[in-house]
Amino acid sequence: MTAYYAPPGGLPPQSAIHTGRAVFTEAYAVIPKGVFSDIVTSYLPGWTDTRLWMIARPMSGFSETFSQYVMEVEPGGGSDRPENDPAAQSVIFVTAGELTLAIGDAKHHLTSGGYAYIPAGTTWRLWAVGTEPARFHWVRKIWEPAEGIEKPTAFVTNERQIAPIAMPDTDGRWATTRFVDPADLRHDMHVNIVTFLPGGVIPFEETHVMEHGLYVLEGKAVYRLNRDWVEVEAGDFMWLRAYCPQACYAAGPGPFRYLLYKDVNRHARLRGPWSAGR
Repeated sequence: MTAYYAPPGGLPPQSAIHTGRAVFTEAYAVIPKGVFSDIVTSYLPGWTDTRLWMIARPMSGFSETFSQYVMEVEPGGGSDRPENDPAAQSVIFVTAGELTLAIGDAKHHLTSGGYAYIPAGTTWRLWAVGTEPARFHWVRKIWEPAEGIEKPTAFVTNERQIAPIAMPDTDGRWATTRFVDPADLRHDMHVNIVTFLPGGVIPFEETHVMEHGLYVLEGKAVYRLNRDWVEVEAGDFMWLRAYCPQACYAAGPGPFRYLLYKDVNRHARLRGPWSAGR
């Protein structure tokens, strides 16, 4: 069974040497697992017995489309009104524990590997059940309507129910677990799981319009970000702005897997706060 890394919190001891891998550049950021301490947690209105690490948020001049939270909800905690923005769609991905997710009148029991897509404007509730904290990723994005395109519908699944799709000519060493059909234009974001087996590579510098969030669920690798090669491991988060070159070499003894966000299937915006209303 696949194990997903979840941050334990806590604080480093006073005897710890201050040598870390955290970096924020004009093109990318790396938030290593050692940064996920108690001192950088946040809290949300309307949630009980809950804390979170907010690892991505829209920032002018960087990544502007999404936010990503690593949530920790104690048993019995949760929210009857988790979302404050009716235009926001959500993806929930469970890494540990158990939770009950109600989408409209339908209730779902999610455990490790559980995945839910919640459309914008949907009424939903979430509560942790069981004896251990529920730990999950919550990715949010404003859904962008398009002419002739209907809003996506809600769905709940588990990654273990979906067969990964191997990239061509890789002998299965590079594969993606896709929760949404890439040709389904209703969806303007994809949150997938990418898996590299030992020796698997991205053999060129990907450079494209999508913003990325990559949370490492398992394993370790050497990742190319803009001009730099960085070592990453389970629990690290990489945050890439549009057009940041990227490549990968999975050098560890086991699979290297990450939860990937990217924005897709919409025109580039030509108007915004900088256009003076034109």
